Amino acid sequence: MKSLHTNDGAVIAPAADGGLLDRRLFLKKGLVFGTFALASDHIPADELQRTAAMLTPGAPFSGYGQPSPFEQGLLRNVAANAAVAGNGASMTPLERLAGTLTPSGLHFERHHNGVPKIDPALHRLIIHGKVAKPLSFSLERLKRYPMTSHLCVIECGGNSFSGWHKEAMQGTPGSLHGLVSCSEWTGVPLSLLLHEAEPAADADWIIAEGADAAALNISIPRAKAMDDALLALYQNGEAIRPENGYPMRLVLPGWEGVTQVKWLRRLETSDRPVMSRNETAKYTELQPDGSARQFTFSMGVKSVITAPAGGYRLTEQGYYSLSGLAWSGQGRVASVDVSADGGKTWAEAELCAPVLPKAYTRFRIPWQWQGQPATLQSRATDEHGNMQPTRARLVQERGQAGYFHYNAIISWQVEPDGYIHHIFA
Repeated sequence: MKSLHTNDGAVIAPAADGGLLDRRLFLKKGLVFGTFALASDHIPADELQRTAAMLTPGAPFSGYGQPSPFEQGLLRNVAANAAVAGNGASMTPLERLAGTLTPSGLHFERHHNGVPKIDPALHRLIIHGKVAKPLSFSLERLKRYPMTSHLCVIECGGNSFSGWHKEAMQGTPGSLHGLVSCSEWTGVPLSLLLHEAEPAADADWIIAEGADAAALNISIPRAKAMDDALLALYQNGEAIRPENGYPMRLVLPGWEGVTQVKWLRRLETSDRPVMSRNETAKYTELQPDGSARQFTFSMGVKSVITAPAGGYRLTEQGYYSLSGLAWSGQGRVASVDVSADGGKTWAEAELCAPVLPKAYTRFRIPWQWQGQPATLQSRATDEHGNMQPTRARLVQERGQAGYFHYNAIISWQVEPDGYIHHIFA
């Protein structure tokens, strides 16, 4: 491979094989731009002239901002179930986004029976069951309570489900792994409301139910409800969008998406779980020893390279800023390693601030591609030492009868002609 040099001729040592470079090159701006300049060094004279947009007044004010008309293709990947009305999912286009916050309109969706149209003036949240004081809250009453915010990931337990298949499916990062999003959720700490209701000492479970046509209900341990659970009323600073749970939803940082009930209408305290369909027939996994995993609330440590990645083609050789997302349901991401040779050698990526617990962490590393085949992978480790497993290890431990909680290392194969596709490696 051809060596890279600084402006004064010194050789830049690779951080790992396959063209990965030291992440700290990002911090040496003069070096980076001097070494990897991608722009043309010749400016045509007509590019210095005023453009058409500078010669006439622009568009008038609007009541609510919309994306540029040149960004109309930035949409979720929709996968509806034709056999059941309103059942299916839409995935966030991870490869088209930057930073760590998912726009509300691109947050992934998973509906079991469609999006209900709820009049906020009529909607009520009821807390009942084994409590001393059954309570009913209107939306306006809830807005008078103290509020807090969590910037956190919500990930469907079935995200990346195709990883359990015997052959790798093809697609973009978003179409294969986009049942995950990160938003700032604002609302009332659930512990405040439960304290007011005075649960019985043996009320160890909270059964949450939504106001959709499926009446989705699921059991939450009381300990989590009293810890960091949030009754969210706002998403990214505005009222929650209908498909994300308007006018209120449960947010449980770090836990699988199905527990974070949308269109929340009822919290019943109980001394036992409800054993609903979504915690017995679904969202459970048969293991190699014949047992089944159940109540697998917390999501594992995970990462995915989003660019360059599956579904795209490198059009020319040279420098690329390899980028991706990492997160953990246990806490903060501590490090992300990247490999360009299928895991034979690894280089540490730069973690971009902010690095928050149970939220997206953006990582980047410079990569020099000179037309060689490459297998791109990322491997995240969280602050508790949990490391993203290889696919071989995950399958060995869990078998292939499952559908949920797939968090193995994701691999993208770069071919000599620049095309990138998904592989198991």
